[in-house]
Amino acid sequence: MALIVQKYGGTSVGTVERIEAVADRVARFRKEGHDVVVVVSAMSGETNRLIGLAHAITDNPTPREMDVLVSTGEQVTIALLAMALHKRGMGARSYTGGQVKILTDSAHTKARIQHIDDRNMRADLEQGNVVIVAGFQGVDEQGNITTLGRGGSDTTAVALAAALKADECQIYTDVDGVYTTDPRVVDSARRLEKITFEEMLEMASLGSKVLQIRSVEFAGKYNVPLRVLSSFEEGPGTLITLEDDETMEQPLVSGIAFNRDEAKLTLAGVPDVPGVASRILKPVSDANIEVDMIVQNVGKDNHTDFTFTVHRNDFKRTLEILEKTREELGAREVIGDDKIAKVSIVGVGMRSHAGVASKMFEKLSEEGINIQMISTSEIKVSVVIAEKYLELAVRALHSAFEMDKEPSERSY
Repeated sequence: MALIVQKYGGTSVGTVERIEAVADRVARFRKEGHDVVVVVSAMSGETNRLIGLAHAITDNPTPREMDVLVSTGEQVTIALLAMALHKRGMGARSYTGGQVKILTDSAHTKARIQHIDDRNMRADLEQGNVVIVAGFQGVDEQGNITTLGRGGSDTTAVALAAALKADECQIYTDVDGVYTTDPRVVDSARRLEKITFEEMLEMASLGSKVLQIRSVEFAGKYNVPLRVLSSFEEGPGTLITLEDDETMEQPLVSGIAFNRDEAKLTLAGVPDVPGVASRILKPVSDANIEVDMIVQNVGKDNHTDFTFTVHRNDFKRTLEILEKTREELGAREVIGDDKIAKVSIVGVGMRSHAGVASKMFEKLSEEGINIQMISTSEIKVSVVIAEKYLELAVRALHSAFEMDKEPSERSY
């Protein structure tokens, strides 16, 4: 019998009927003899409703009071789930983050977990109770309620699993696992039985919305086996775990991620002198704008072109910043394009196989898709292309790497 931490997101507990369905599933695990800790989010739409109430009063609510407000959403869910389990004859006890105690720093609305006191939870588990914990929240040293930021319930679940040394952390959501790519773009996308923490981190950072990056980082750091499952249908889901010898020998590409939310900017005709990259990017960084991919061309006639990408929401602000920088540096012009997309292939098998990037570039060329920028790591190759070619590129690459087949059936 195992100790399992289960996390249910907002859509999984979005109605009383869905909370009852979660109670049925939890009760089944408990009857099988497993110890179960459940982490829940607020009911779908509730956090946004609470934020709306705050902004109806003031455009600038203090972060401390926002945390007090939005943390109430999870408090509703834990109580309702405990009631549903009681109705089924199950011992269950609900805890807020402060009652656990999940100790965090004092960075309201984006706090980080520092320590978890597991004594109360262990005492309840030893008595045969299901422990139900409010996700997304904790308390700081002064007893102030804090929240962990969007997606924080995933982080809560993984952190509890690490503290309790759970056998598995199960993330229940509205999809039945991690897929080779988005099934809405590629009909033949295949659910992965297993993926490494490293691959999942890349997929999450590159646009896959299945798991939050922080929770994957936490799971990898503490070696907590993660499983993504559907709240609405039975199935084995996808296990996210450490890389092993078998994984190392797997062929090439595990997944294709893509991101439509990028924009590209070029400062052309920049003086090719030491420190110019810092002078371009520092004002962008100072404006709290994150830069993704960067390319600097080979200098010619003592001038160069400097290109980078940012989130599309930051495009106009970055253009304004670059225009000032252009004047200061005496650069020729600023060129912007917010109709681009990033497509990435990810797989730990790339470490032991040559020619993956060239195969990717060749396939895109065959489809008449021009590559504007390239970025690589040991297990990833990313390209920037025109947004209008995004779905064509994803389908072509999915086919080229035979990702609709099991790894053992692929011909490369």
